[in-house]
Amino acid sequence: MIRIAAWALDMSDAVLTRLVQLGVDCADGMDIPIDDLGVYDLEQAIAIKQRIHSFGLQVNRVTLAYSKNFVDRAGGWDEELERNAASLRVLGEAGYPVVRVGFHYMTDTGVVRGYEGVHRGGYTMRGGSLAYAENPEQAAPEVREQRWEQVCRAYESMVPIAEEYGTKLMMHPADPPTTDTMFGGLVYHRLIDAFPSPCVGYLYCVGTRAEAGGSALVLDEINNYGRKGRIFEVHFRNVRGSLPTAGAFEEVLLDDGDMNMFRILKALHSVGFDGCLHSDHHPTLEGDDAAVNHMSTAYSIGYMKALLAALACD
Repeated sequence: MIRIAAWALDMSDAVLTRLVQLGVDCADGMDIPIDDLGVYDLEQAIAIKQRIHSFGLQVNRVTLAYSKNFVDRAGGWDEELERNAASLRVLGEAGYPVVRVGFHYMTDTGVVRGYEGVHRGGYTMRGGSLAYAENPEQAAPEVREQRWEQVCRAYESMVPIAEEYGTKLMMHPADPPTTDTMFGGLVYHRLIDAFPSPCVGYLYCVGTRAEAGGSALVLDEINNYGRKGRIFEVHFRNVRGSLPTAGAFEEVLLDDGDMNMFRILKALHSVGFDGCLHSDHHPTLEGDDAAVNHMSTAYSIGYMKALLAALACD
């Protein structure tokens, strides 16, 4: 069953009540406190899960992040590896189903210049352009390989724990998806080649991958990764343009881009995807609070619920 997730970075009564009223199923991105050793606190993790459940929601994913020091094999990286393994075990014991894994150097800085795209009625959202790149930093091949070896070290530590608890480890694609970045294109696929465990897969970002090649690429990758059961959550967002075709892209509201989002949803359904859709990025609409964007969040959730209702009738 495909469900809808939304941010629960703020776990106040008002925010959680609003998510329930909008028909959200799962909470994403909860901030779990750490103990004196820098490991997620088990009691706090359980308490947060119980609080989310008390509102009629389910917990979905939290994040383990590996620092620049870890990827560079700089001071304390081995201790960080141990802390993250311990934190993953805490999440497994607390019953969190999905963990996002993140690393520094996911993209090459300076290759894509960011800007604010202006759309219907004047709402703005993030854009990126290959034009006027500022001080591009592209690592040498041997540096990229060292970084990949560190990713493998992390997964070698995490996968046995994930398998023990049935926890899913998911990786977001490089955003923006410039050529040969870690977790962009073919390198993205490299992860499940190296770690064939069913616990290893993707937070598949429709918008990010459309930035790399439009609807055709997205549909091909959904068919590929979805058939393998490796799509654990979907960032469900729309864009205009792509880096290969326009040298730029702009994020937009779900109905305002190049992709037919119902077609994307049908493709996910056809490969048996049963995780969460999360609209993830939201613009500030007129009358919105720029800090939280309640109106555009509600719009996106309603749009996804309508698509799911249409899918059920299709």
